[in-house]
Amino acid sequence: MSEAFAQFHQNAYGYVSERNIEARRRLEALARLLDNAVRIPGTDIRVGLDAALNVIPGIGTLMAKAMAGYLVWEARRLGVPVGMILRMVGNVAVDLLISSIPVVGWFGDIFYRANVRNIELLHRHIDHSEGMVDAARGTEGN
Repeated sequence: MSEAFAQFHQNAYGYVSERNIEARRRLEALARLLDNAVRIPGTDIRVGLDAALNVIPGIGTLMAKAMAGYLVWEARRLGVPVGMILRMVGNVAVDLLISSIPVVGWFGDIFYRANVRNIELLHRHIDHSEGMVDAARGTEGN
């Protein structure tokens, strides 16, 4: 990436492409760990640390949602607009409501994956921002 492009990109959006790539990898890994790290043998169903932590009443649920909150916080640092941040917070809130119901919440975590949803929103933002920069440069996105 040329210095001029990196400078424009940083001024326009507050981060450079390399940072997006690294953040995307790190946050994808966290979402995967939380929502679908392990496949249940004999099924195509995947579960993650979020479901496992929710088995521990109170503290486990809070730990899982704190990690989900970190993902939202990082998204804000990457320049995600407030409206999209509110959607991400809403996803975590719905997950918290589902998780707070004993036993039912354990199964709810299998089907409602707030962290994966939030990563998809983050991808949409980053891909859109990258496309805007490519358009400003007069090139197609790679």
